[in-house]
Amino acid sequence: MRLLFWLALIFAVIMADLPKPPKLMIDRFGDKFEHILAFSTLAGLAALGFPAAGRWRVAERLSFLGVIIEVTQSIPAINRDCDIGDWIADTLAIVLVTAIIGVFLPRQQPDDSPAG
Repeated sequence: MRLLFWLALIFAVIMADLPKPPKLMIDRFGDKFEHILAFSTLAGLAALGFPAAGRWRVAERLSFLGVIIEVTQSIPAINRDCDIGDWIADTLAIVLVTAIIGVFLPRQQPDDSPAG
């Protein structure tokens, strides 16, 4: 899961910061859908790949990544739009997926036994 997370993260950041990203089949659903899909995927992979980090820490860090992406998109040379609505969509997707994973996959407690 960790490898998939890192590959998805690299893909998402590159696509978000390309001045002219390639056309994708999902473009017809709109920009917010793309943000929700990307950050839902990242949240799921991160929560499963880094269970010791804690789900809310994962959510916090991914939300911060969404902010960083929006800030980099405000750089004129990139020729993209910085939109707080995109960050809100990112964060809502992250929190929703994190909460769902928390319900269906309760966090395992570390083994404190001497043999563990």
